Amino acid sequence: MSAVALAGVGALLAATACSSGAAVSASPPGAAGKPAVLAAFYPLQWMTDLVGGPDVAVTALTRPGVEPHDLELTPRQIADIERADLVVYVKGVQPALDEAVEQHAADRAFDVASAVPTIPAAGEDAHAEEAAAEHEEHEEVGYDPHVWLDPSRLASAVAKLGERLGQADSARAAAFTQRATTTAAQLRALDGEFESGLADCSSRTIVTSHAAFGYLADRYKLKQVGISGIDPEAEPSPARLAEVARVARQERVTTIFTEELVNPKVAEVLATEVGAKTAVLNPLESRPQTGDYLSASRANLSALRTALGCR
Repeated sequence: MSAVALAGVGALLAATACSSGAAVSASPPGAAGKPAVLAAFYPLQWMTDLVGGPDVAVTALTRPGVEPHDLELTPRQIADIERADLVVYVKGVQPALDEAVEQHAADRAFDVASAVPTIPAAGEDAHAEEAAAEHEEHEEVGYDPHVWLDPSRLASAVAKLGERLGQADSARAAAFTQRATTTAAQLRALDGEFESGLADCSSRTIVTSHAAFGYLADRYKLKQVGISGIDPEAEPSPARLAEVARVARQERVTTIFTEELVNPKVAEVLATEVGAKTAVLNPLESRPQTGDYLSASRANLSALRTALGCR
């Protein structure tokens, strides 16, 4: 099948990538006298729940099964943002939330990306057309916002979150610090599992539905080739599809990775074109059907080890 034929199914990626972007209705902030914290989407909710423990009231702004990039805030949620003690988010993922934070909670927000070293967004030089289209709908931040996919970076962000929660409720600061230390240790242990698990592999190239895995690739010395850019809804051009197919053949890629929240059709056709199979690599943007961030990350590690022929 030609690259043009691949492009014929490309529009499906944008048309059916995800569910409705409607957001979760937040509970009234400050219930039972606890600091009210709004978490933008799943991995941020996960870490805030662990660090805050029983001492905070955490509400997720994006419901399970919804692609976070599609978040549309309700008037109720905007009011909750105005009243929240802290909003935990990643600037550059959800433009509607970025705007609401800037207008209503600039002094009560914790941008996880600001707490860790960032990397440039993948593909901006190679896919100028796709990047330009993405920037029309997403705020230009100059970096890849998917920082939660590197456990070592997330561990650093967790420590900073403990400090921010302590500022919101100084009486419980010691408890926040203790739980942040415990959570960061779990993430550093996970980082060690990835380092050892991906140390000796036959290949180091991963082809993914969209370029969400830049931090994972950066941390563990892999090469990411995204069919689409950092926005999962961006439609890949025929030239991009041809380039991905060329690289996949050249690098002898055996697996094209799909995602649960992104229509797999383009990846499946590409896999057929290059003689590869497909497997799921979870960008961890939504709550897993079973388990949590740690178990879903370990499932990713297992999928990577199989695809890359790791020993």
